[in-house]
Amino acid sequence: VRVVGNLPYHIATPVLFSMLASGGVIRDMVLMLQLEVVQRITAAVGSRQYGRLGLMVGYHCAVEHLFNVPAGAFSPRPKVVSAVLGLRPYRQPPHPARDPVLLEAVIRAAFGQRRKTLKNSLAAVISPPILDAMDMDLQRRAQELTLADYVRLSDAASAANTKRQI
Repeated sequence: VRVVGNLPYHIATPVLFSMLASGGVIRDMVLMLQLEVVQRITAAVGSRQYGRLGLMVGYHCAVEHLFNVPAGAFSPRPKVVSAVLGLRPYRQPPHPARDPVLLEAVIRAAFGQRRKTLKNSLAAVISPPILDAMDMDLQRRAQELTLADYVRLSDAASAANTKRQI
């Protein structure tokens, strides 16, 4: 399946997450979104826009901001600038997580309280002993970690949970 669409701002995130969960049937996507959404998806580590949406889309897809579409290209003219985004789902993610559902929970917890340190924001999903055993500075904030860092955190929690069940 190839997806081409123009997603309104208020449904863009739920539709994207739904497509990411499609089970590998989507070959690629070309989507027109509000520029601010594209900036959030393509944001660099440490930037103000960097967050859960960009991390989760980046986990599942190669992402490319193709071009902007000015408001004057439409009639009637909208009050926002749009952008076209290209997404190509990975067959195998560059940083595969042991448990992608746990990875999403870790990222959600970290960015749910992005002003807190990671040690505090992640305590609800990763037990403090596991966090303390991590070779990572957990006094940092959510926006300072790369996708690979989040995969390491979730994999450590997944491994500890597996050991506990055995």
